[in-house]
Amino acid sequence: MSDFDRVKIGLLSVSDRASAGVYEDKGIPALKDWLARALKNPIDWDTRVIPDEQDGITHALVELVDVKQCDLVLTTGGTGPAARDVTPEATLAVADKVMPGFGEQMRQISLRFVPTAILSRQVAVIRKTTLIINLPGQPKSIAETLEGLPSATPPVPGIFAAVPYCVDLIGGPYLETDEAVCKAFRPKSAVRPTR
Repeated sequence: MSDFDRVKIGLLSVSDRASAGVYEDKGIPALKDWLARALKNPIDWDTRVIPDEQDGITHALVELVDVKQCDLVLTTGGTGPAARDVTPEATLAVADKVMPGFGEQMRQISLRFVPTAILSRQVAVIRKTTLIINLPGQPKSIAETLEGLPSATPPVPGIFAAVPYCVDLIGGPYLETDEAVCKAFRPKSAVRPTR
């Protein structure tokens, strides 16, 4: 029995080629690895690899939130400007609220590495009591955007530092992070005493 709240996380990799078995999906393993290191909570996973089809992505997101009742859903892939990149549109179609700061910060982090980061269209939204975030497709970029650049001058916070408090505010479980991987930020009034 864990002292930490259980969390249900949906991971959705959007890729025509990975879903067709042309190559192995690397997004979901990268996300699982990072989240398992970052979170102290026991995690129940719901994972799927699907093609770049807007209706299919929308359907998967609705199922992960409404049926599977995930507390957090992370997508990877399908956020560029190409004709088949429709993950942001599918995500916005299921949104109750849009959380633009996540996409802004992901682009800021990625711009440290490549000028083409401005072509990325990642969004984050809230549906019911679930936070949904579009992440990049490359494992290295996934880790950078989640973790930030702590050794940069000045340090650049990753987006995951804000996720636990956001999940608090929308009625989800209390997420606790391993500060060696990612230090979550909460106002003092929202911090639970350590157990």
